[in-house]
Amino acid sequence: MDIYKEFRFEAAHRLPNVPEGHKCARLHGHSFQVRLTVSGDAPAPSGWVMDFAELKSAFKPLHDDLDHRYLNELPGLENPTSENIARWIWNRLQPALPGLSQVEIRETCTSGCIYRGE
Repeated sequence: MDIYKEFRFEAAHRLPNVPEGHKCARLHGHSFQVRLTVSGDAPAPSGWVMDFAELKSAFKPLHDDLDHRYLNELPGLENPTSENIARWIWNRLQPALPGLSQVEIRETCTSGCIYRGE
């Protein structure tokens, strides 16, 4: 069974490795949406995979690192593509959330990335 919780953060970035003249090379911002999915059983007596409050608590330090920041300044996000942001979140959360099965990043209403680990 899968559960998920969604989060939002506002951040600026630029993509340093795109071709010259590409619009994403310029500083710009997004209202990012993150969906964290945790997989597991929902045994009695709780009947849940995980308490949503635990998931929220696990993500809070990362949210604090990402929200209203210039992502390129964060170690490991020097090239903050959606793919790299998803991987960055996964690598920091997975040790604390062994059931983590998917990190989804949406940078716009129509564009995003889903990362399921290596």
